[in-house]
Amino acid sequence: MSVAGAAVSVDHYIGGRRVSSPETFEVRSPLDWSTKLADVSAGDGATAAAAVGAACEAAESWAALGPSGRGVHLRRLAGAIDETVGPLAEIECLDMAMLLESLQKRVISRGARNFRAYADLAEAHSERVWSSNGTDNRVERMPAGPAVVITPWNAPFMLATWKVAPALAAGNTVVLKPAEWSPLSASVLADLAHEAGLPPGVLNVVQGLGAEVGAALVADERVRRISFTGSPETARAIGAAAAANIVPFTAELGGKGPLIVFEDADIEAAARTAAEQYDDSGQVCLAGTRLLLAEGVLEEFLERFEAHTDAHVLGDSRDPATTISPLIHPDHLARVEGFVERARRAGDTVLRGGRRHRPDGLWYEPTLIRPASNDSEIVQREVFGPVLTLQTFADEAEAVRLANSTRYGLSGVVFTGSQERAERVGRSVRAGTVWVNCFLVRDLTAPFGGCGISGLGREGGDYALDFHSDLKTVQFRQETTA
Repeated sequence: MSVAGAAVSVDHYIGGRRVSSPETFEVRSPLDWSTKLADVSAGDGATAAAAVGAACEAAESWAALGPSGRGVHLRRLAGAIDETVGPLAEIECLDMAMLLESLQKRVISRGARNFRAYADLAEAHSERVWSSNGTDNRVERMPAGPAVVITPWNAPFMLATWKVAPALAAGNTVVLKPAEWSPLSASVLADLAHEAGLPPGVLNVVQGLGAEVGAALVADERVRRISFTGSPETARAIGAAAAANIVPFTAELGGKGPLIVFEDADIEAAARTAAEQYDDSGQVCLAGTRLLLAEGVLEEFLERFEAHTDAHVLGDSRDPATTISPLIHPDHLARVEGFVERARRAGDTVLRGGRRHRPDGLWYEPTLIRPASNDSEIVQREVFGPVLTLQTFADEAEAVRLANSTRYGLSGVVFTGSQERAERVGRSVRAGTVWVNCFLVRDLTAPFGGCGISGLGREGGDYALDFHSDLKTVQFRQETTA
């Protein structure tokens, strides 16, 4: 079928060919929910088994290529992505409503960089060698085997490549299961992999509902690695399946990041960054959604924050003037509304927003809530929408206590003019990533993941390649001479 003028298959991609299912599910555009984009094949247990089987068949020959041989394929795939940025951006914009300009200029091309970066890292890896106890020793990476990759509905193409690239670079074959709310760009990735000459079975894409095909994939005893991004509730079920088969898995499960502003901070920069947390309608796991302000800067910060927030434009994601896109799905809009309504009933104060932007769409007004208590649900649970909370602190110790007071620990943001304070607070905030006087600056070689219920394990750089490998120590007896 055609989406945004480009051909997109609605079928699975298994063993190098397209495979349909008798059951389908609808995909609609958040930009206009009356627009149905596609009826997509919905996989089941048999589909999952076939995909894992194809990955198993291809595993030995893919592993045997070695890092350099695999790198040729991955760089070719990266080039194919570069040539398809425009169509991919338009498809993803319709599918999940991320801003088209952002997709065109940054997000889709990140997918190509992921494949190149992991190809480079795998080739550059130096094995550890040493001598001890009369032996020469070497630590080798062995491909682990077929990997299942389950990706979320936000930034689906980029996050799929972020997980698929290290698995392939490490020598594993992959079954990718995209989220059912935004599966179309993963289907295009399969076509690009086919055109780039990846051998059949190396990359497989299976579509469908998580409770059906996803559950079957992670329960398959032939799978040797699982990488998941989504909710803690789903991760618990995946973890149980992984434990049953003794399979390592990583899980990135969202956050409730603090954005801390001290008295000596650049208040303009802090306020501008805080207003930027509404980008993509807050559907960003790394967002600093809890604004923690020194009492003395509250008035100035709010004045500047309100001005930056007022400048946001809620509209069609294809319009360059738009800065805030619609939410992904009516069910997600209802979820965000539920959080805000419960906050009102609990006595929290809605300082701005707190309602739909218009009755006939999926836009929600940028919302700021001052909670009655740090124990309020709106403080303690991830909303994943354009909803921030505002709290004040009296001193550094209270700021750190508030920052670490949720069960999450994915990210944190600190604004301060003091290098000493930046060092202290940066170390004290419990999170996988802490930005000081900046936000969302990412290095592909840095570890990525969270503490607490924000996740398990780390992705990024050699951390991802190590996860997708089994390590082997080889020892050689040192020969003696007479």
